Order: sequence, then C-alpha cells, then structure tokens
Amino acid sequence: MNHKNQRGVYAVEFAIVATVVFVIIFACLEVSRLMFAYNVLTEASRRAARLATVCAPDTSGNPTAPVALQSLALFDGANFGPAITNANLNIEYLTLAGVTATSFYDIALVRASITNYQHTFVVPGITLQINSPDFVTTLPRESLGATRFGTTVCI
Repeated sequence: MNHKNQRGVYAVEFAIVATVVFVIIFACLEVSRLMFAYNVLTEASRRAARLATVCAPDTSGNPTAPVALQSLALFDGANFGPAITNANLNIEYLTLAGVTATSFYDIALVRASITNYQHTFVVPGITLQINSPDFVTTLPRESLGATRFGTTVCI
C-alpha cells in the first residue's frame, strides 16, 4: 500500500468519531438540563404548598390562592430555569376527603401542582418536546394566615 493513497483518512476518521462523541456530550448536557428543570419544578411545587399552608387564602366564596402567592412560589419571576408561569401552577384547598373545600373552615389539606410543562430537548440534529409529569405536593393546613394578631397575607 502506498501512503499517498491514504492522505486525508485521519481527517475523515476524526470527523466520523468526533460527530458521535459530540452528539453524546450534548445529549448528556441536555439530560442534565432536564434533571435540573425537574428539580426546579419539584421545588416550586413544594414551595407553593408551603406558602399556601401559612398564608391567607381568598375567603370570599370558594377559597383560592392569591396571584401574588403564586408569583412568590414561582421564585418571583426569576428566570434561572424552566419557563413556568402562574398558568402552570394550581393551588387547591381540600377537605380530609380530598375534595375541594367550600369554606375556609373546611380546609384540611393544601395541594400545589405544576402541570402542562413542556421541556424542549435540543441535541444537534434532534429537537424534541417532552411533556413532563405533574409535580404535586400535598401538605396539611397550618395557620392559613391566621395568627393571634390577625390575618397575614403573603405578598
């Protein structure tokens, strides 16, 4: 074999191997980004439930969580992770039976859930929309904003 006939073979081999290696590296980075997003969504769900147990709900009619509480639970609009909005966060006040409470005095549990979040998974040559599972946290009620000094509203 003549070496003149094999000119450029190393460049071709490198191009083939490097393509595979870089796709694997980017896939690892994207999976890491997905896990980070899931951790942020879990924390937002936990934080929303915790805030809802100690902050006063809207007691006019069916108890609901104030929009300010939702914004606070979602890190006050800080853009450091997944793009979640108040539309993704649902806070429910429940009875012990797990049905929606109809009055302030019926509230025994607070459930915060993050739903309908879609993660864009981008690897060179591949773009996927991943529907995430729902992230749900249920906690027993605590003060619901009622203290011996009056009612506190978390804003």
